Amino acid sequence: MPTKPPVPMPACHCFALRQAARFASVLYDRHLAKAGLTTSQFSIMSAIRATPGVAVHDLAERLVMERTSLVRAIQPLTRDGWVQQLPAPDHPRKLVLSLTAAGERHYVQAYEHWLAAQQEFEAQVGAEHAADLRGDLLDLTARPAP
Repeated sequence: MPTKPPVPMPACHCFALRQAARFASVLYDRHLAKAGLTTSQFSIMSAIRATPGVAVHDLAERLVMERTSLVRAIQPLTRDGWVQQLPAPDHPRKLVLSLTAAGERHYVQAYEHWLAAQQEFEAQVGAEHAADLRGDLLDLTARPAP
């Protein structure tokens, strides 16, 4: 049986995106660890802060995450008292999320570490290139799924 040639990694879009994501995650995680958060946790808190009372389902869509993965990621934030999950006023079986007062304070503290990570990233890749890259990636995830 003939063997197929290996995929040339530099030509693989998925490989390049995942490698870049790992690079950025390591950088941001290093800074956010000082606030006791991971990059994912900070992103979740940031999205909840931007839309208090957001439904779990809507947040999962916004973050392009599986709902079950999001629920698992929220558990430590809830346990630590930074995120509260309450029944939606219009639908008691639907959960909505908000930051608690302690979560708001912790987010503000973590924001300073995020800002340091943001500045380090821009220093490494250039502010203009970082802005272009961010725009391109956000455009990619804003498109409807096939």
